[in-house]
Amino acid sequence: MNPVPRALIDLGAIRHNLGLVRRHAPKSRIWAVIKADAYGHGMEAVASSLKGAEGFAVARVAEGRRLRDHGVHKPILVLEGPIDATDLDAAQDAGLEIALHQAWQVDLIEAAARRRTPPAVRVWLKLDTGMHRIGILPGQLSPICARLRRLEPAVSIVGLMTHLANADDADDPLTAGQCETAAALARQLGLPLSIGNSAGILGHPTARTDWVRPGIMLYGGSPLLGRDAAALGLRPAMTLISRLMAIQPRDPGDPIGYGGTYRCPESMPVGVVAVGYGDGYPRHAPTGTPVLIRGQRAPIVGRVSMDMISVDLRGIPDAEVGDQVILWGRGLPVEDVAANVGTINYELLCRISPRVAVEHLNGDADSPCHEHKAR
Repeated sequence: MNPVPRALIDLGAIRHNLGLVRRHAPKSRIWAVIKADAYGHGMEAVASSLKGAEGFAVARVAEGRRLRDHGVHKPILVLEGPIDATDLDAAQDAGLEIALHQAWQVDLIEAAARRRTPPAVRVWLKLDTGMHRIGILPGQLSPICARLRRLEPAVSIVGLMTHLANADDADDPLTAGQCETAAALARQLGLPLSIGNSAGILGHPTARTDWVRPGIMLYGGSPLLGRDAAALGLRPAMTLISRLMAIQPRDPGDPIGYGGTYRCPESMPVGVVAVGYGDGYPRHAPTGTPVLIRGQRAPIVGRVSMDMISVDLRGIPDAEVGDQVILWGRGLPVEDVAANVGTINYELLCRISPRVAVEHLNGDADSPCHEHKAR
């Protein structure tokens, strides 16, 4: 038995979820967002799998160069843009498209145009319509465009984009206002427009613009408050699994784990699962957070350790050492775990430790998630 945790990545599910993007936004081109190692799913494998996307979006220049080194030739958009002249040179050499969101980045581009020869820098103007994080304010847009257009053909403005702040809440009026502002400015400038993130694609038709940028929904996570991923038609891509490495009979009042924060209310079997915060499982997961054993939910008890968690097996009397344990994924939505932990699905997916073995599978038939015991 090998108790090392594994993350099983169903590439077929990711392709299915891309198809759902296409059905919701049939007139849009798709930037598949694969930043942060494809939300923990493996950037290279996901990029190779998503042949139906028109391009890929990453956060940083280094991520874009990593894709180019892997042999990706499709357009790649760097959402944070360059942070200095070296970064800009690297983006230009790799043929990356960059989001420009600050006036000082225009300074970088102007300086590069004076000292470099083509290829031209392809720029998406990132507009702040209400996120108030990074972005060009609407009143600053015209002068920045004028500066960039004076640099043509060394610089090419290829589109306008904005990021939705509250699209996960269908009742928040900010999203409609953001879409309206961005659409008006795109028409004024005669530029293609990119608005829709996952929540925008699924919940706001006006966000389904020339380009959309799905992220969490590609990986089977729900982007909408109170909406179940399966009900939205999404399939989970990551199933994090480990094994029961011990089952101990405990007496009433026995404390479990560090600090004895949980005491057994009666005689009961307590299982120990080979996973912990050293693997990326959240240390602050409280007693009651579910795992899945033999198709049934079992609550964790006590504190999460670096390498182990304890689970209440009273509801699964036939559990055995070696049984597979699903921490989240198929049969146990990551949103359910995130709700118990007080975080979001994005964080859990992105925080998997390098010591977790990752296996990329091409479809349901490849997955061993139906097994109970190690072979």
